[in-house]
Amino acid sequence: MKLVFATHNSNKLKEIQQLLPAFIELVSLNTIGCTDEIPETANTLEGNAKIKADFVTKKYQLPCFADDTGLLVNSLNGEPGVYSARYAGEQNDSQANISKLLNNLENKEDRTAHFKTVIALNIKGETHIFEGKVNGEITISQKGQHGFGYDPIFKPNGYVETFAELPLSVKNSISHRGQAVQKLIAYLNNINVTE
Repeated sequence: MKLVFATHNSNKLKEIQQLLPAFIELVSLNTIGCTDEIPETANTLEGNAKIKADFVTKKYQLPCFADDTGLLVNSLNGEPGVYSARYAGEQNDSQANISKLLNNLENKEDRTAHFKTVIALNIKGETHIFEGKVNGEITISQKGQHGFGYDPIFKPNGYVETFAELPLSVKNSISHRGQAVQKLIAYLNNINVTE
């Protein structure tokens, strides 16, 4: 089954490709020739995921899923949240986002936060929503070379390492995106069995 993952982000694609069952041929927006920058105009993660999935399904008539992920920091009233990718501006610069977040947390004692991923899947004329969440805290400084986005400053509960220090296999097994993808996979496996 060919399934479009509505992303241009090769890191995300690689992360999810490792998790999907063999009967799914995962393709990106680049693969189907979609160069559009799909606007994320909703004020919720679920809304943005649906906008992206709907755009691809409507334009290309292909089964598609899209995700939107936010980092929600408790002492910043849930910032950066739905604006995580563009926290420091429209240029979508991870380093600038990290710097802004660390700056905003400078005088805060509470550094607890959570990552949340929402996946919207459009398949067989229906939309299905899957969510994942991981709790942790924001570190004082960046650590680790793996991952992307806020990974170098997010330490999941129960670990001394940041996401950027953990091997991808470990991160996938506990992460917000990993959890949401596992729910997606369970659903896709079920479809495969019932067809």
